[in-house]
Formats: sequence, structure tokens, C-alpha cells
Amino acid sequence: MKHTISVLVENKFGVLARVAGLFSGRGFNITSLSVGESSDPDISHMTIVVDDQGSPRIMEQVEKQLNKLVNVIKVQDFSRGESVNRELILVKVKTTTTTRLEILEIARIFRARVVDISRNSVVMEITGADDKIKAILDLLSRFGIKELVRAGKIAIARS
Repeated sequence: MKHTISVLVENKFGVLARVAGLFSGRGFNITSLSVGESSDPDISHMTIVVDDQGSPRIMEQVEKQLNKLVNVIKVQDFSRGESVNRELILVKVKTTTTTRLEILEIARIFRARVVDISRNSVVMEITGADDKIKAILDLLSRFGIKELVRAGKIAIARS
């Protein structure tokens, strides 16, 4: 199981290193990390995705330790509650004159935005939840994915 953890922190030097160090010290691999300013430029919002490495008690301990870190304002584990989450990817897909229309139709169906097109490739911007990203990548893989860049998951509580 993956845990999506939202952390509000003061926008200060070294905070990211301390938060990441807490996870690495516990043996957790961060699979996705996104950090950016919130509506207040003095506060940053971190969204961290980690694989569950054991019992729920271990994740509770990680949350408690995060709350104890200097500059941490609020910690939420969205794995236990409802949240809206999205990921942004850029994907470059091989094209030929015979496959281009089919690739563009897949992009249209998934509401992907074509941001660059050349004789041999199409670059798309895709935003969505995990299942949408996985589904379009599965369809595009048969054409040949030349390059893929993921921005990392971001999440916000529904309530």
C-alpha cells in the first residue's frame, strides 16, 4: 500500500533535507515528492508518497516524528481519508505517418494536451489520477515511449 502524506512546512532553508532524512533514516523509499509554495509564500506544501514498509504503527510513528520536526506546521496521511490527488507527466511517443492519428485520438480521449509534434514524435502533457496515468501509458507503450518525465503527485483534502 502507498501512503500519500501532506506536510505543511515553514518555507525555510534545510526543511526538505530534514523531512527527507526522517524517511531515509526509517528505511522508507520516497516514490514521489512534490514541494511548492502555498497561498502564503512563507509556507510550503509537501506531498510525499511512500510505500508501506510494515505495520500501521510504523507510519503513525513517522507522522509523530514529522510533527516534532522544527518548521513543520501540519501533517496529514491522505491514505486514511478522502483527498483529491493528481500527477503531471510529459511523455514523448514515437510516431509515424500511419500511427500519428491513432496517437492523437488517444490523447483526445484522455484529455491529454499535445505540446509538441514532429515527424517522429509527439509530446503530450497529461494530468490526472494514478489510474488515468497508468491507462494512457499502457495504451501509448505499444507505439514506443521515447521519454517520460513525472512531476510527482500533489494532493489536497476534500473536506
